Amino acid sequence: MSLRRLAPALAALGALLLVAGCGGDDAAPQDAASASPSATPAGPVSSDPASSGDPTPAAVAVPEVQACYPLGFDEALAPVSETAPTDCAGEHTSRTFAVGELDLLVDGHLLAVDSERAQAQPAAECPPRLAEFLGGSEEDLRLTVLRAVWFSPTVEQSDEGASWYRCDVIALAGQGELAPLTGRLEGLFSTPDAAAAYALCATAEPGTDGFERVPCRADDASWRAIATVPLAEGEEYPGEDQVSAAGDGVCEDAARDTASDPLNFRFGYEYPTAEQWDAGQRYGVCWTPA
Repeated sequence: MSLRRLAPALAALGALLLVAGCGGDDAAPQDAASASPSATPAGPVSSDPASSGDPTPAAVAVPEVQACYPLGFDEALAPVSETAPTDCAGEHTSRTFAVGELDLLVDGHLLAVDSERAQAQPAAECPPRLAEFLGGSEEDLRLTVLRAVWFSPTVEQSDEGASWYRCDVIALAGQGELAPLTGRLEGLFSTPDAAAAYALCATAEPGTDGFERVPCRADDASWRAIATVPLAEGEEYPGEDQVSAAGDGVCEDAARDTASDPLNFRFGYEYPTAEQWDAGQRYGVCWTPA
């Protein structure tokens, strides 16, 4: 027999990372719109001291695509990062997959690099570009522990002429913890075995004590994510009844398709809370025992 369980999404921070990536406090949700900037500007950017008479400032180098960094969880959530890159052959938890240029001039006025409008640009650009970098769909990405984070220059670096933003990919190892990144990530989804190392699992049934998202390679992984349920777009939260009902049939069908016995299987459905909806999550997740 099949078992249907509806449970609200847990671990608010994990859910925010699940849908919208992370960045500064002013970061916009994933589905915010903006024009696509230049993908990979190169070379140092510095101000012209001749116009001010000030001493020549040190050039602020634009981050390099495919650079690797040993970031901690809190560092990955910060809007800026001054951590030096490390050898990608060694242990690292963050890798740059795109670099763009901030548009800081609006109606003739120069925006502060830490303004809400400036910070909204990488928040809109980085998450969608991660799926493209990995060579898969948004659905493929949502069923992994891989997420996009982004950084912009510090105010001091901006004063020296820096106007880039940097998109990095990280892997969640659990609440408040990052997993090491290994191997080639570009085009990851074209190699199923490599992608499986970052598949999304959980330590318990959704809605029960002990539920925590982890990579499926973790020793305590006991449930795995098998599908997502798109929910209606809109500013207002549709209500728990509507978002929970949206999983009817979808998760059962997905679980039946993956079960060894189509007449005897279990599944769970995790849907967003009002708080997570406001943060940008517009889908639920179907789970089945691993």
